[in-house]
Parts: sequence; structure tokens; C-alpha cells
Amino acid sequence: MREALRRGDKARLASLLPLARGHALEPWAAYWALKSRLEDASSQEVQDFLSRYAGTYQEDRLRNDWLLLSGKRRDWAAFAAEYPRFRMRDDREVRCYAIALDTLQGAQASREAVDEVRRAWFAQREQDDGCLLAAGVLHQAGRLPYTDLWMKARLAMEAGRPGLARAAVELDAPDAAPALAQIQASPIRYLTGRAAVGTRKGQELIVLTLIRLATQDPDQAATQLESKWSVQLAPEERHWLWAVIGKQAALKLQDGATAHFAKVARDQDLNDDLLAWKTRAALRQGQWRTVRSAIGAMGDEARRDPAWVYWLGRAQLALAQGDTDRERARQVLDTIAGGRGFYEKLAAEELGRPAAALSAPLPLTPEEREAARRHPGLARALQAIALGLRGEGVREWNYWTSLHEPGGMGERQLYAAADLACQRQVWDRCINTSERIQGFSDAAQRFPMPHQGAVVRQAQAIGLDPAYVYGLIRQESRFVMDARSHVGASGLMQVMPATARWTARRIGLEGFAPAQINELDTNILIGTNYLKLALDEFRGSMPLAAAAYNAGPGRPRAWRNGPELEGAIWAESVPFGETRDYVKKVLSNTTDYAALLTGQPQSLKSRLGRVGPAPADEPVLVRDLP
Repeated sequence: MREALRRGDKARLASLLPLARGHALEPWAAYWALKSRLEDASSQEVQDFLSRYAGTYQEDRLRNDWLLLSGKRRDWAAFAAEYPRFRMRDDREVRCYAIALDTLQGAQASREAVDEVRRAWFAQREQDDGCLLAAGVLHQAGRLPYTDLWMKARLAMEAGRPGLARAAVELDAPDAAPALAQIQASPIRYLTGRAAVGTRKGQELIVLTLIRLATQDPDQAATQLESKWSVQLAPEERHWLWAVIGKQAALKLQDGATAHFAKVARDQDLNDDLLAWKTRAALRQGQWRTVRSAIGAMGDEARRDPAWVYWLGRAQLALAQGDTDRERARQVLDTIAGGRGFYEKLAAEELGRPAAALSAPLPLTPEEREAARRHPGLARALQAIALGLRGEGVREWNYWTSLHEPGGMGERQLYAAADLACQRQVWDRCINTSERIQGFSDAAQRFPMPHQGAVVRQAQAIGLDPAYVYGLIRQESRFVMDARSHVGASGLMQVMPATARWTARRIGLEGFAPAQINELDTNILIGTNYLKLALDEFRGSMPLAAAAYNAGPGRPRAWRNGPELEGAIWAESVPFGETRDYVKKVLSNTTDYAALLTGQPQSLKSRLGRVGPAPADEPVLVRDLP
């Protein structure tokens, strides 16, 4: 039935449904059958499904689908009837529809509701009808100013999503579509064809054009802004543009990025993303005053992010002029110091407390274990995963642990659920569920070591730290053997087919066939050997080798150029968000696994080391390393 759903074969789904009656996964079968024809289904059919499967994940999943469909149809009666029963409340488009409906019915949208729509709309990577509708309705009601519409357009233009920019602009200036098409096609031609900004709309379009140009050529955008347009723009617009140019230069790791950011006279005119890049550029240049001021201008939520708490504490330490200043800086670091994440570990280490193995909480009682074992939703999720329906099983598991009730399961319930997943060797659910627990930490759940004999034996055979291998596997696949990424990487260590063939040839593995990459021992053999080659190529630098494993070796070879940096600064300034997050998590995981394997406190900072350009006389060991 799942395959029939993927093919869009409604008849096949209908014919198979009777055979699924009484099966533990019947709710999934019935959901697929109705989901496939939901646009043609009657309200009564939907209500019959919701009644028959009341209380299940699939009931609320179908309700979510029905609410989205009702919103798109502008069937507000159907939407209003079901929205109060919607338990998950995690679909931002549904929430946008709800706020739009309240406003259309004459209710005054609260400040919190307006802020919610603004956040949801600004965060969109793809167009959705609900939040665009809500933005338009709130704008018409005078609750969302035109500046927010153009701000959304700025964000979309910088992200290379002209469709989103056009949709936002059309809420204020429907006649601007031709100009936006010209800007997208050739921003420099649009700029050279105009002598002045003219109207307010013209001014906004110039800002969008300079943003578009900055994403292509930040130096050319800087020249245009400096020589012609700066005097015609408002201070906020100038500050935003210099920050966008600075960000684009920082993404290219150009030393001149800080000079562009220095032209921002008021950090409060920037959003948290631009301030984050201003901070990263300043870190690379050792400009601690700029680091402190940029973080200070961030919003409350961003300032609570452990990354910016850590760098604020470090900036205050660097700028301290006495014991009182140093103590205040240490107090900032102490707010996050602990054993959980990358920056929490660095903060603890800065305070003289290297990472040690985490202590376990009180053991689960037999009653707690039995409650998890008998939970029908968790059982259905595990059965789906066991049958190969991993995506469905994961979604159901996450619903019951996180969304069925406000706030999700209690911490002891989560602990028992994670234990159940561990016992069934469903390692990704074991880890992810355990990570949701804030009050205590079970190291065996958070950092399991499946296949320990094979991993440790192979790592030691080639001179690789087993903790590093485990830290990488935990981030790559969560120990799911049949994991397959969207780009085709496979198995425990997520090896690409071409990389597997190259590595097999390199190590003399005769008779290798691509299908073998999903075999446990072969996957570990090839993955660890490739990691060792990358580590040797970068002369033992764990951050560079991890970046190479994720993004290919060519990029970290380029990213290491520039000033010599402490490893944490280098990792934070990696231009690719995915790789930046990956390097930090792999190194943090490695530190935890080393503490578990050795029973001794560990240093994350020593593993990060320092990163800088390769010496001029340093040879490339493996030129064709893929």
C-alpha cells in the first residue's frame, strides 16, 4: 500500500485496504487510502475516518491535511470545525490560516499573533498559501506594515528565491513584477539604467537590486552603493546593505568583510542572521569589541543561543581590565557550562572543567518500562520501522513523544521510551528521544556504541581514534544501517558510491561491488579508511577532516586559508551551514565518546586545535581524494 501511495495508485490502495483490517498498522493503511483521494473525499468520509481512528496519530495527521485543504479552498466553516481539535499544532501554515481566519472574521489580531505570522512567513524557504494569505490579511487590516512586506522580499532575494520576493512585493505594489524580473535577470543593468530612486517603491527596488548584486559580486555591490546609491537611501537601508555585502564577503572568507560591516553605524538595524555573520567576521580578525557589540544587538532568543553566550563570554574575557570584569565574563560562561553541546563543553573547559562521562539518573522502575512497552503508539511506530516503513514509524514515534499532548511526554516517560528504542536497537529514536530530556542524562542512551567490536577493531587497526569514528557515525546515520541520504550516501558511515569505489581501489579491496556498501563490515572498512586518508591529508586536524568527510576535501582546503585561527573560530566561520553544524557536532560527540571509552575527562579544545593555511612546502598526499 505504501508503494501504491507513492505511485498515486488509488484503485490499488482501495483494493488492498480490506486486507489490512485488524492489522496493527491498519491506521496507516486507512490513512494512505483516504489521503490519496482527499481532494475528492466528502466531509462525511473524513469525519468517519476521524471517528474510527480517534486518538491515533493518523487521526490528527489526516486532520492536519484536511485543515490545509480547507484553508486552500477558503472553506472556513470546515476549517473552523476541526481546528480546535487539532492536537499537534506544529504546522505553521495551519496556524497562519487560523490567524487569517480570525482577522477575516473581524477579530483584532494580537501582537503575539502578528509576530507569529511574521516569524513563520520570514522563515519560509518555499511558498505556502497560508502564511502569504495571513500576511496579506494582516496588512489589509493595518497590523502588518508595508516595511515587513519589503523585508520579506529582502530575505527572499538574498536567499535566491525570487518567487517569494515577488509574492511579498505584490502585497504592496502589484505593478512591480516586471521590475523584479529585470532585477533577477541583471541587477547591474537595472542599476545603470537609473539615475535616482524616485518614489518609495523605487527606493525599495534599488535595495533589492543591490542585495541581488551582492549575492553575485559583493565588491561590485559595494562600489555601486558607495559611489551612487548610498546618499539616496535611508540610514537603515544603507546599514542593511553594508551588512549583506559584509555577509557575502564573510561567506567567501574575505578579510575585507569586517570593513563592510564597519560601515554599519547602528547594529539594531540588522537582523540576527546578519549580526551572526558580523560576529563571525570579527572573530576571524580578533576584533573582540565588535564581537561583544554585535552579540549585544541580537534579539533575546539569539542571545540565549549557546554559541553567542560563549563568544560573548570570550569577548568579555579578552576585553577584561581587572578581576571584576573577568569574574563577570566567567559568570556569562557559567550559564551554559556543562556536558551537552559543543559550546557548553567549551565554556566548561574555559572555566577549567573538562568534559567527563555523564552520570546516569535513577534506574527505570519495572512499571515505567512496562508502560512504555504497552504504549500502543510507540508499539505501532516500532512495528512500522521493523517492517521497513521507517519514515512513517519515525513520524508516529515523534508524535507520541513530542506532540500528542502540549509539551510532549514527561522526562521519565521519555527515558522509558528511549530505553525501549535502545532495547529494540532502533538507535536513532533511542538517541533523539534521550536528547529531549533536560533534567538528567543517560550517557548509554545518548551515546550508544553498537557494533563496538567491529568499530574499535577496525579503527585501531588503521591508527584511528575509535571515539572519532563513533562521533562521526552518530552524526551521519544515528547507527541506522539502511540509512540513505538524499544524495545517495549509504550505510552506517554514509559513504557515497563513487567514494566507496575509489577507497576500495585505494586500499586494495578486490572484487568490491557497490551493493556491499550496505554490509556492516564493508561499510565500516571503507568509511574508516576514507576518514583516515582525510585525517592524514590534513595532518591530523579533526575539524578539517570532518569537514572533508561532509563537504569533500576541496572546500576545507580553501576554507583553511586566511589567518591562523583557534579551531572553534574556524568551525564557527565555515560558510556552509550544514558543514558548520556537522563539524561542531562530530567533535562534540567525539569528546563524549572518548570520555565513555576511557573513563577520563576529555578536552574538546585540544581536538579542535588550530587551523590555518598549509605550509608552502607541505605536499598534498592524495591529490585525487574525492
